[in-house]
Amino acid sequence: MDDLVLDAARDCVLAYGVRRTTLTDVARRAGVSRMTVYRRWPDVQSLIGDLMSREWHQVLVATGEDEHDGPARSRLVARVTAGARLLREHPLLCKIRDVDPEVLLPYLLDRRGGGQDEMLRFLATAVAGGQADGSVRPGDAALMARAVFLTTQSFVLSVRTVADVVPVAEFDRELARLVDGYLRPD
Repeated sequence: MDDLVLDAARDCVLAYGVRRTTLTDVARRAGVSRMTVYRRWPDVQSLIGDLMSREWHQVLVATGEDEHDGPARSRLVARVTAGARLLREHPLLCKIRDVDPEVLLPYLLDRRGGGQDEMLRFLATAVAGGQADGSVRPGDAALMARAVFLTTQSFVLSVRTVADVVPVAEFDRELARLVDGYLRPD
């Protein structure tokens, strides 16, 4: 049932934006009663939060579908770069960024969402894996994961501000260089 409602919420946001999406619209599109939706999500904000967490989880999973060879650091850099590209091009994130950017502000300035927490766990595990195989420098894996996360987040959300004369694809290569260099053992 949750996926049915989340799919409907995604369709509504893509059609109308977050501000113009109501739980009634979502229920109608999902073919369920309003009370069914209200029992699970008390407001649009909580529904959109769960929707974003689901969508970002799918991006994280998609970056692992094409498993990469090599040491853990190389695999991590490839997944971070692929994830940044997928997020930057993700229809839901593009719609929110273009139409309702204020929805993103709490996740950029004040708190993390479930999707961000999942990405941080993935990064910390991957950094620790790289430390175990010697391809990542020693250090606090959780702190290093947060630094990679912050760097990647800027390449996802802010790259358009500097991509006026440089193709966006060039920034994917630069992100890979940054992350690889940051994690590389001395």
